[in-house]
Amino acid sequence: MSDAELKTAARDLASLIRQSSHAVAFTGAGLSTESGIPDFRSPGGLWTQNKPIPFQAFMASREARTEAWRRKFVMDESFRSAAPGRGHRVLSAMARAGRLAGIITQNIDNLHQDSGVAADRLVELHGNGSYATCLACARRYELVWVRERFDVQGGTAPDCEACGGPVKSATISFGQAMPEKEMQRATRWTLESDLFICIGSSLVVYPAAGLPIAAKQNGARLVIVNREETPLDDIADLVVPAEIGPLLMAVATELGLGLDC
Repeated sequence: MSDAELKTAARDLASLIRQSSHAVAFTGAGLSTESGIPDFRSPGGLWTQNKPIPFQAFMASREARTEAWRRKFVMDESFRSAAPGRGHRVLSAMARAGRLAGIITQNIDNLHQDSGVAADRLVELHGNGSYATCLACARRYELVWVRERFDVQGGTAPDCEACGGPVKSATISFGQAMPEKEMQRATRWTLESDLFICIGSSLVVYPAAGLPIAAKQNGARLVIVNREETPLDDIADLVVPAEIGPLLMAVATELGLGLDC
């Protein structure tokens, strides 16, 4: 996309945002690639070498839980220095300025929180990888504790100190039920929206990918910002195949948010 095309797209998106009274952003892995976190579809990357363990396998054996934590530690070490990118900062500023009613994210990297998004403006559909919970009693554990116990036990997954249940990263794994409260909030925000902005999502993972469809069917305008084509491009009111950081910074300028590059 040329500079002129980017500027035109930014003006169009900013115009839709100004016209909106209840805009909602829906973010995916593409938002965090600028922060150094590759998406799942990057060929030959860390995700390929450290695929998440399916939930049923995690629950079935300690060996699988141990391997899941080993892979988690490898990924965390690789992304330790990740910080919010330009896209995160713009969305945070938009939320603070009242331009966004909320942000629904598929991401688990905690970068929306790190950029200053308040808890009541954020729904994490796939959980959060910055801490762990016991799957039996829901007790929270910090990752430092998990790593210490893992090492003390000779590289073995720890159990909950309170009830003995399995301790897992607070993310939603393949095969695990979606979080009910978060899905309810996301659905409510979706149906209340008059503008639904999808940013950096391939829109192929359900049920999350059903939200933009629901928004459109309920009368909201639908915007898709993604470098690659998505299955929902044909129903969108605006499709922008651009790099997210530069585009959103241009939108911030159009909206007068005063962010630095």
